[in-house]
Formats: sequence, structure tokens, C-alpha cells
Amino acid sequence: MEAMPDRSRKRPRDLNSLAASIVNDATDQAEPEPDPGKDPAAVALGRRGGLKGGRARAAKLTPEQRSDIAKKAAAARWNTD
Repeated sequence: MEAMPDRSRKRPRDLNSLAASIVNDATDQAEPEPDPGKDPAAVALGRRGGLKGGRARAAKLTPEQRSDIAKKAAAARWNTD
């Protein structure tokens, strides 16, 4: 008796991922292996240490400096001088 086709496998919802999955299925290509030169833990986290640059910069600013930056940003957003 033949094995049933694997229909229970879920397809990705993202159109690009879905297209890549369909092409891989049609051409019998396997998923590419991750780069062996990269740290798997860092790849999983996206960036080692996380995102901390903006918070560290904001912590060093005085309230007056933060206010000046916010005013400049609002003026640029609303195009007012």
C-alpha cells in the first residue's frame, strides 16, 4: 500500500515564504543551511546584546536636551518652524 501524501504540512502565510516553499517543493531543493560562521545564539536573538543604543543615549540626556530633540522632531514632522 502506498503512503499517503503529506497534506498536513502547513504552508507559510507570508507570500514570499510561500513562493519559496512552492519552488523548493517543485524542484526538490532542501532549505539552505545557516552560515556555519555565525553564532547560532546570536542569530536566534537577532543581535547579540539586543537593541540598547537608543535607551542608553536617552539615559545620558538631560530633560532639556530631550525636550529640544522632541521639539526639533515635531517641527520636522509637521513642517513648522
